[in-house]
Amino acid sequence: MKKFFSVMILCISILTWAQQTEVPFIGYRAFDILKGYSGTGSPHYYLDVKNNGDVHFGYVQVNQASGEETTEEINAGKYAPNKVMKVVFKKYEETFFVKFDKDKIYLTDEKGNVKNLDGCCSSSESISKETCTCESEFFK
Repeated sequence: MKKFFSVMILCISILTWAQQTEVPFIGYRAFDILKGYSGTGSPHYYLDVKNNGDVHFGYVQVNQASGEETTEEINAGKYAPNKVMKVVFKKYEETFFVKFDKDKIYLTDEKGNVKNLDGCCSSSESISKETCTCESEFFK
């Protein structure tokens, strides 16, 4: 009986280990896909990858007039390479799709195609380009 339980525990351990995907990093990273302009009160987005692979997205937005701070954080699920993650913020009824790797995060459609939008251009790029790739490097 002891051998049976030992084999069962070993099998469960192997299956659990095999299902774990290596995450590109653990911890907090800020990003800025949609370029805000100074003074607009644009939200500052971040993600936080936990040790167990859970990915939390959040934002902090400060009202420029009143100084009031609004925050929200959601769990978007487990990380998987090239997985499109749906991010739904309830306070402002905002939904978007992203995928990310070690260095960058990309705004995508539901199928994972990276978007090209005018809102993804910085103020200097918007003069020379009509649309820009919706991506951002991570900031620690």
